[in-house]
Amino acid sequence: MKESYYCNPAIRCFLFILFSVSGSVHGRHDHGQLMVPCFFIFGASSFDNGNNNALPTLAKANYPPYGIDFPAGPTGRFSNGRSIVDIISEFLGFDDYIPSFASTVGGENILKGVNYASGGSGIRAETGQHAGARISMDGQLRNHQITVLSLINRLGQNESAAKEYLNKCIYAAGLGTNDYVSNYFLPSLYPTSRIYTPEQYALVLAQQYSRQLKTLYTNYGARKVALFGLAQLGCAPSVVASKGATNGSACVDYINDAVQIFNNRLKELVDELNRNLTDAKFIYVNVYEIASEATSYPSFRVIDAPCCPVASNNTLILCTINQTPCPNRDEYFYWDALHLSEATNMFIANRSYNAQSPTDTCPIDISDLARLLLY
Repeated sequence: MKESYYCNPAIRCFLFILFSVSGSVHGRHDHGQLMVPCFFIFGASSFDNGNNNALPTLAKANYPPYGIDFPAGPTGRFSNGRSIVDIISEFLGFDDYIPSFASTVGGENILKGVNYASGGSGIRAETGQHAGARISMDGQLRNHQITVLSLINRLGQNESAAKEYLNKCIYAAGLGTNDYVSNYFLPSLYPTSRIYTPEQYALVLAQQYSRQLKTLYTNYGARKVALFGLAQLGCAPSVVASKGATNGSACVDYINDAVQIFNNRLKELVDELNRNLTDAKFIYVNVYEIASEATSYPSFRVIDAPCCPVASNNTLILCTINQTPCPNRDEYFYWDALHLSEATNMFIANRSYNAQSPTDTCPIDISDLARLLLY
């Protein structure tokens, strides 16, 4: 079967049934069994676990009430508790959460992986610059190079051993959100919406992302890569409050439409990478559809408002410092005016690790990606 067919809906459905019968899609998480030796994470605020804490930026979450449900309290995670990648690291069998790059400078604690994600960052270098310092995807790749060089030193200057080790790891990348909400849809600060149509912008983003991911493959040994698509940004409380909902809709439809154009490009990119890089496997996690389905679950009783108090009638994004959040946090879809609650993160992490629908992931889910032998 050719890789170019894998994201075709009919073939995807066939693969889902095939893996379901074999027991690898449904069933269990692998607590206690380490599925891969290391987990490397690239992304923005949804994945950030402290890389922005020491940076001069507004995009940081190292204060209460952030982390109110996280064992260590406010660590820089933009949630009340665990992020999607924190939960996935548990499913992969890691005893501790993957450390931030900021906490591993000097080479400590890198063998199990590193989290490079930076709040406010994007695929494009200028994205998020109005909020202050951040580490773009290109910067995160440079930080990964530092980690790889340190790893080579730890393995006795043995580059081949380091490459073999890195080939077995899982890589997660989740960027693009800020390229829209902190770039394209801020026309007073960024020119991109005057330069590109939504279709053109999605193509430009996907082309740059492709180059970055190929660098991760060619230079740093990445062979198992999960790409997380964008959620319904047009439904976020901050976006609705600042832009105004579309007539007849609870969301800003033109923003969701633009997001879906990018997501479709991302699926095409996964198909292209799998076709051309035959010793690697890239997968697409359909966050848009998974999160959309979550909003229909009765356990999420509030899907259009943040759990924590946010200033200026939700037109700002982050929780107001030291304010008391809602007590029923598991019933809220959003934690602040943009970021998801831990309950929502758990829903998405579960469906990305063990897909429950053929549209959740493409062509396989993260549990199957972890089990693949590509070396």
